[in-house]
This record gives sequence, C-alpha cells and structure tokens, in this order.
Amino acid sequence: MTPGEKRLARRLEALLDDDYLCWYDIPVGRKHRYPDFIILHPARGLLFLEVKDWRLENIKKISKHRVELLTNNGKITTPNPLEQARQCAYQVIDMLSSDSQLTAPDGDYKGKLKFPYGYGVVFTHINQAQLNKALAPDGMSVLPDHLVLCKDEIPENIDPEVFQQQLWDMFNYSFDQKLSLPEIERIRWHLFPEIRIANTQGELTIEVDDERADLETTRAVTDMIKVMDLQQEQLARNLGEGHRVIHGVAGSGKTMILGFRALQLAQTMTKPVLVLCFNVSLAASLRHYVKEKNIEHKVQVYHFHDWCGQQIKTYHCDVPDNEAPFFERQVMAVIEGVEKKQIPRAQYGAVLIDEGHDFEPEWLQLITQMVDPETDALLLLYDDAQSIYKKHSSLDFSLSSVGIKARGRTTILKLNYRNTREILEFAYQFSREFISAEESDDDHIPVIAPESAGVSGPAPVFRLFEQQGEELNYITRCVSTWLHKGKKPNEIAILVPSNKMAEGISAHLERAGIANLCMVGKRNKAAYNPGKPLVTVLTIHSSKGLEFETVVLAGIDRIQFTAKELVDQVRLMYVGMTRAKIQLLITASGDTVFTQRLVDLVAP
Repeated sequence: MTPGEKRLARRLEALLDDDYLCWYDIPVGRKHRYPDFIILHPARGLLFLEVKDWRLENIKKISKHRVELLTNNGKITTPNPLEQARQCAYQVIDMLSSDSQLTAPDGDYKGKLKFPYGYGVVFTHINQAQLNKALAPDGMSVLPDHLVLCKDEIPENIDPEVFQQQLWDMFNYSFDQKLSLPEIERIRWHLFPEIRIANTQGELTIEVDDERADLETTRAVTDMIKVMDLQQEQLARNLGEGHRVIHGVAGSGKTMILGFRALQLAQTMTKPVLVLCFNVSLAASLRHYVKEKNIEHKVQVYHFHDWCGQQIKTYHCDVPDNEAPFFERQVMAVIEGVEKKQIPRAQYGAVLIDEGHDFEPEWLQLITQMVDPETDALLLLYDDAQSIYKKHSSLDFSLSSVGIKARGRTTILKLNYRNTREILEFAYQFSREFISAEESDDDHIPVIAPESAGVSGPAPVFRLFEQQGEELNYITRCVSTWLHKGKKPNEIAILVPSNKMAEGISAHLERAGIANLCMVGKRNKAAYNPGKPLVTVLTIHSSKGLEFETVVLAGIDRIQFTAKELVDQVRLMYVGMTRAKIQLLITASGDTVFTQRLVDLVAP
C-alpha cells in the first residue's frame, strides 16, 4: 500500500460501521481491473474508490480522460483517476446487471440494478481549495467536487457521520430498500470468482419405490450460489507470512481455504508449493482442483507416504531392512536422508498440510524442514474429531516441539457449512460421548464441538435388515431410483468399512445394471476423480476430506473393534456421516453396539 492508501484504510476501518464490507486491491470483472477500494453497504450500495498520493505541483495537465504527471522518471501520461474508477464501476455494473435476482423485476427501474452504485477519487496530498484553484475554470467537468475527497476532508479526527456522508455524496441517487444477505452474497459471488464454492443446481431427490421404505423427500435447490462466508474469505485472503494453523470442524471449509491459499502462492512463489495430506483419495481430489486451476506446474500434491517414496526415488536413499511395515520404513529412510544431507532441506517455497490430525510428530518435524526459510510459509489444517489413523486419539505434543511456530496465529472455524443441521446433529449425537469439546492453548489443538451454519434438509435414515442380501438389494434400489430421478452419479457415494465389501457391493450394483461406477479400492485409491459422472464406492477411511450430496453408509455392523478401539471407530462413523451434504442413509444387517445406538437415535 502507498502511504495514502494506508491512511484511507485506517479511516475506513475506524469510521465505517460493522455492516460495511470493504476490499482493497482485488481484481474484479472479466478484465481484472484493480480498484483501490470497493465498499459495499446493505442500504447504501456499492462504491469504487481510486486513491492517489499525487502532489499538486506534479500535475502538469489534466483533462477528462488523461493526466500529464511529472515523476522521478520524467513526464508520463496516465488515465484520469476518476475515469479509472468510472470504467471499473461500469464494468462491474454491467456484469451484475445480467443477474435477474439483482435487478428490479418491474416498475420504473425494471431491468436496472436494485441497489445504488457510485465511484470517486481520494487525493491524500492535495487540499480541496488548492485543487479547485488549479482546475479553474473547468474543474467541475474534469473532477466534480462531489466525486473527490481531498486531504483536508479526511482528517484523523473527522466525525464518522460526516465521513460516511462524504462517501455517499458520490452517488447520484439512493434507494429505500436494503440489500438482503442472499443478494449481498450474489454480489460477492460475481465480484470474486475465487471465493465461489461449487455450484449445485436442479432438483435433488431421494425416493424409493418400495412399500417398506418411507425414505421419501425432495429438496429443491434452484439457482443456488455459494461463496465463502466473510470469516473464511478474510482468513483466506489474509493468512500472511509465517506459520499458520487452521483448526476447523468437519465441513468448515478448511480444504477450500487450502485450495485458495495454493492458488495465491502459485502466483507469487518461485519455488514449488507442496500440498500434503494423509488420504490418497483426498490427494487425488486436490490434484483435480490444481489441474482445473492450471497451477499444476507450480503446486505439487501428494499423500504423505507417496511423497516419501518420491524423495527416496529422487535421491537414491536406502530403505531400512527391518520388521516395520514398508511405509514406516520409507519415512525412516527420508528422515535419515535429511539428517545425512542426502535429501536437501528447503525444497519448497510453501508447504500446506491438510488432515494434520493424522500426521505423527516426526512426520511434521520432517515436513517443516522442507520449507524455504526465506519464505517460511507453512499452513496446517486440523480437526481432532476426525483423527482416525493415529495410535492416540488427540494431539499429545505441542506444535512448537515439531518446528511449527504458530503461537498467536491459530484460527478456529466452528461453523459447519457442508452438512445440513439434521445430519450434523445426528452425527454429533451419535459421537458426543466419545468426542467431547476440550479447551487448550494455541500451541496444542483442542477438540471443538461443531456448530451448524443453518442449512436444513431431510433427517438421516437408518435401516436394519435381517440379511446382508436384503441390505444390498435395498441399496441397489435406492441408487437406481436416484439415478432414474435425475440425480448425477458423482453426487452419490457408498461408504463401507472394508475394501472387500467395496468390491462386493460394486459387483452387486453392476449385476443390477448400474454400470457408471467408480470403485476406489486398495489398489486404485488415486483413481478418484470428482469430475467424472460415476457413483463412487469406497471405504470410510478413503472418504476423508471428500463430500457428496447423498451418502449411503453401508454395512456398519461389519466395523470390527475391541473395547480399546471403540473411540477410534466412533470417530470413523463420524467421518462417514459428515461426508453427506444433504442426504444420509445408514444400513446394517447385524446387531452391534453401533446398530443399537442408531436405533435409539432414530426412535420417535
């Protein structure tokens, strides 16, 4: 920021009320113009401001469209800043006017935007009297008074009401009607494509033609647009330098923020950006995102053990020969290779870690050494309630002990946006005795209870069958009916406890004529592609980090565990349930502690 932009930013922050939104230096529209400030208010409308630190003696000539300016590099010609602001404003207004929900449906303003807009210029080193004298006699045609704020009009001790009135005098008209929250979100959706969440349109239905089934519901989602909420957007845009930790509940947008951060860093880093996660399927999904954004040449996505394998292969490291599993020996080899300087440190300009709750301390200590100390950019995303792989159920070490310097730079996201209130409440009630909220300092990661963002939908359904064949036939009928009703195949996922059951249920569906399947098994976890029109069958473990409109959580009576493993398996069930965005069906054909708990939950 220039000194003048900083001065105006401080005024805006101090003098505008809490219902104002303000963005600085963010490109908008198809031509990616950069207004210095964009201000949005529910009652006032949309305002675009250009800020100039010019001094009067440097302005040699000014017309309606051009300014001759004397600089340290000699005389230059630049656009009139008011014309800059006007062009940017009208480009955005043309874009917003194409949205019927932002325009007046009838009356004198039919087809016109239903909210006001304006534009103006702020000169931070020129007084109003000086400017008027210099521009006489044709000043009003070049820089009209009401569209210009000068240095003496924005002093530090200015009254907030006076300051705000000066801004809104830049409008040619005002409306009585306020913008609604959905309308504000539509404006943000159009202005900033980078904060959009995948669009969902059309009718989403669950309907089963079976006299024994009462699972019938319809949820219409018409012309739905979704964007990051303001906390998520502000967090994503302003993560800043250094190490950062985001602790969020399932469905709070952690992975979405990671994707946004990767996109930002890809534009600024000279060294590659490394994205790591634990789950193979999630890594495949993230690679799909990176490819869609055309940043795969700058952003490398791996699940952790695959990354270890690549390091061993690249730097010709020997894997220890002992009784430990091969993947553990791979990690040992990389740690030893770094210690012996066989594998170089600081390979990446930034490292982003998803599913941090599944990483062992020695893994994190290894990864932190891969960050270039000059950029020192590291982001860790964490939700202890979804920790289903580690030997311990919560973080029992401090982040600083593994080299993550995030004290004072930890953000907690409590709101769940993925699941309906009904699904979230159901999952929480099922698991709350085992996954409780805990307090901790920001050098550790607490377990936090999720809070719903307020979206409502059908209640989750549990079906208990006497035989597995009946269970599989029921699931097949459901999937067949959903597809017949027009549900997209890639909106449906069937989650099961084991790879063997995934193979069995896939074969059963294929025999029933459902051919558009993707079975994510032990040998092809990386095959998952959210863009392909396929019904996905995968294990609950492999579903971590993913989401689907409709989820069938099948065969839950086949989840095997000892008394010591109960908490871990409850966490697994919680993960499976919270993959469903709108509709959740749980099935079983055996009596276990889980089926009894589910019977109690769905009992009237």
